Amino acid sequence: MESSVRILAEGLKFPEGPVAMADGSIVLVEIERETISRVAPDGTVSVLAEVGGGPNGLALGPDGAFYICNNGGFLFRTVAGLNRTRPGVHPRYTSGRIERFDPRTGTLTTVYDRCGDYPLCGPNDIVFDHDGGFYFTDFGKNRLRDRDHAGLYYGRADGSMIVEVAYPLTTANGVGLSPDDSVVYVAETETARLWAFDLEAPGRARKHPYPSPHGGRLVCGLPGYQRFDSLAVDAEGNICVATLVTGCITVVAPSGEVLRQVMVPDGMVTNICFGGADMKTAYLTLSGTGRLGTLPWPQAGLRLAYS
Repeated sequence: MESSVRILAEGLKFPEGPVAMADGSIVLVEIERETISRVAPDGTVSVLAEVGGGPNGLALGPDGAFYICNNGGFLFRTVAGLNRTRPGVHPRYTSGRIERFDPRTGTLTTVYDRCGDYPLCGPNDIVFDHDGGFYFTDFGKNRLRDRDHAGLYYGRADGSMIVEVAYPLTTANGVGLSPDDSVVYVAETETARLWAFDLEAPGRARKHPYPSPHGGRLVCGLPGYQRFDSLAVDAEGNICVATLVTGCITVVAPSGEVLRQVMVPDGMVTNICFGGADMKTAYLTLSGTGRLGTLPWPQAGLRLAYS
């Protein structure tokens, strides 16, 4: 399915984590620039905060602050004309972390850098529920000869609790919630598998038995060499997953049926969010070419808890 993407901003350094704001702007992260940035409705880009490391996922919390999945830093290279990450560890890497940025004061603080005895390796994507907590994925680190297991976690915004929801996953990336907060979805990059975790309570999933490797329920997997990145859920509960290599948004029903693939002009499309008065405008981070794009969407996006 072809799409007509309008480019809002160019010159971004591997944009990700878009958040649609009430004033029509988009706040996002630039992983390579190591910033939180704002794209105004006229396309003007300004830096809100220099956070260092690798700001990767972004969400508005119940207190009006931005919560950041900081992967600790990526390395980059150009492949086939597209900016891409490459294996290896950022020279200033210490750990992954969840950070809080207060736009009113400019204060940046670390909320979590570990879960129990285990340091966070590379937090990737984040979504808030309506109970004041958030789910986030930890992608791990991809080194030259090995990589970490990935995981799904839940934390309270005030820093009072963090728990492991599922482990181990393989390159856990996008995360999103069903409209009633009863299911958390996780997309794995290298397997192109979409998993569902059925929730008994905030931060606690009902585990499915073997052959599930971590207690999740397999929703679908894509054939061929396709790779999943981040995702958003629409108001009907469909999961819209940014799909690398193919360069599209794959729309998956909760039943697992692939409804359609919406092609976009970048094989490194990394994320999607919804905005506009009717929530029928999709915003896309086209990371390979450093652009933010937009297009009309046939279904309304799900309005997030605190956006």
